[in-house]
Amino acid sequence: MEPFEFAIKKDVRNNPIVREVDEARQVELAKSVGVAAFLVLVLLFSAWQHFELLRHGYQIEEMKRQRAAEEETGRRLRLEVDTLKSPKRIETVATEQLHLVTPSLDDAIVIERIVPADPPAASVVARR
Repeated sequence: MEPFEFAIKKDVRNNPIVREVDEARQVELAKSVGVAAFLVLVLLFSAWQHFELLRHGYQIEEMKRQRAAEEETGRRLRLEVDTLKSPKRIETVATEQLHLVTPSLDDAIVIERIVPADPPAASVVARR
């Protein structure tokens, strides 16, 4: 004899359940998804603008810092040029490093500047 639970025959129907598509609910779902997508796009655009503004602000601050550093370098170089052009320094380098000597009064030659003559008056004209 078979056990009792196997003796009962179970009648299971596996017919699929078919539901009708509710058109009104589908339209409402599409509207809700559209509104949500629009809000997400607006939020993303706003965040993008905000982060671009921050990024440009950081770039401006970096450029200001670089400009200040370049201006400081320019001031330092101008000071160095002025120091190197100093007649006192040039004389020191000439006498100590290059072993040049200062000329005596007998060795010095003074060249006088010649002043050119005034041009002739406009009434003097050469004729052929």
